[in-house]
Amino acid sequence: MSENGLIVQQEKVPVGSKLWLCSADCLCGCLNSLLTGGGLTYFFTSFLGLDPAKASTVWIIFAIWNAFNDPLFGYISDHTKSKLGRRIPYIRYGSLFYALVFIFTWVKWPLGASQGALFFQMLATLFLFDTLYTAIATSLYVMPYTMAVSNKARSSIFIMKIFFSLISLGVPLVLFPIIKPAPGEDCTKFQIIMAAIGIVSFAVIFISTFFYKEKVTTEPESGDNIFKAVISCFKNRSFVVFEVLSFSVIFIQTVLMQGVIYYFDAFGLPMYAAYGMLGAGAVFGVVLWAKKTIPWGVKKCVFIMCVVFAAGAACMAVFGKFSIVAAVGFFIAGVGFAGGMYLVPLMNGDVIDYDEHLCGQRREGMYAGVNSLVTKPAISFANSSFITILGFFGFDMSKSTALQTDWAKQGILVAWMAVPAILLVLCALSLKFYPLAGKEWDEIKTAIEEKHKDKTE
Repeated sequence: MSENGLIVQQEKVPVGSKLWLCSADCLCGCLNSLLTGGGLTYFFTSFLGLDPAKASTVWIIFAIWNAFNDPLFGYISDHTKSKLGRRIPYIRYGSLFYALVFIFTWVKWPLGASQGALFFQMLATLFLFDTLYTAIATSLYVMPYTMAVSNKARSSIFIMKIFFSLISLGVPLVLFPIIKPAPGEDCTKFQIIMAAIGIVSFAVIFISTFFYKEKVTTEPESGDNIFKAVISCFKNRSFVVFEVLSFSVIFIQTVLMQGVIYYFDAFGLPMYAAYGMLGAGAVFGVVLWAKKTIPWGVKKCVFIMCVVFAAGAACMAVFGKFSIVAAVGFFIAGVGFAGGMYLVPLMNGDVIDYDEHLCGQRREGMYAGVNSLVTKPAISFANSSFITILGFFGFDMSKSTALQTDWAKQGILVAWMAVPAILLVLCALSLKFYPLAGKEWDEIKTAIEEKHKDKTE
């Protein structure tokens, strides 16, 4: 039976539940973007006076912990037992401490003004904040998979999350440059604004937990340890294929943000026109994928997205200096962005459902944690590859983009789009080995929903 049958007719997520979940996820992301997206480094180096080399050391030390805390927390949350469920306790009660750490990040602790004191405060802040962020954000990330089984019910959540994610990405980029205190300035106004943001975020995240609940859950095996759990994830062939796509999406999102910094200075396409085409493509993509996911299936939609996006990226890598090609390229990138935000989470949900079919357990947290373990290096690789390719083309970092040679400017396009095109082709090819499609998979999905249906009544 396909999703046009039993699953689609019976399963529905209330609008209020979706709104509260997406609002909590949005504000959780906003706090993280404000702090880790450059705000923390700026505040400690430019405002408080921490030596940049010491700040860099903080991030290096933190990177070690950051690589392992996601699967660790995923394992812990999967094995949590409470009346509220496995995820909601971390969201509800973690939100207070998450907001408090955020608020006190922007206040100098009574440790003195020495470099050692500032180093310790920045390191402690980053460790505390990210640990709480991991607990809350991971729980929010997997919540749609515990609220519904069918892709139609889940897709309604992910569509709403796309628009809320634009807020969590855009607001920090606009807000922080406006309110940040300049060196030597009084930062009281800045601290009040940050405190207000923290308080509002705590209130929304805390209250949200009363409006959604976990419907799909199972008891974990008591003898399963974290190492076996990680290994078992990679024994799931569908997860391995999904990781190829997930890694590529994070890489592409990172390198796309890098490329625009150089692109508009090197070529003549107006920024507003480019972003207009990007936005139009994203809207078109959301509508397209939402309409075609059920009749075509997730696998086919992802394949089409990869092929089209790869073709667009390849054209941009060679001919992106021409305005017409660039306009089309930005539109296709928008379609691909929508696919990354909409289709990839649906695919992830199918992978988790298949794992339950194989072993009888729901391990959303473990899969989310291992996914982060694999995809976080994509950010570093994206930064490294972009700079390396620019260097190969003779791009001189000491000169402005406008003063670079034509060959160096071509290097911007190649560094920006060539690797994404290659990765997308690999993603399309890897889908040959992705088993979650067709009549047999539809029947498995129906059986899983029937198994959990009594929990909605």
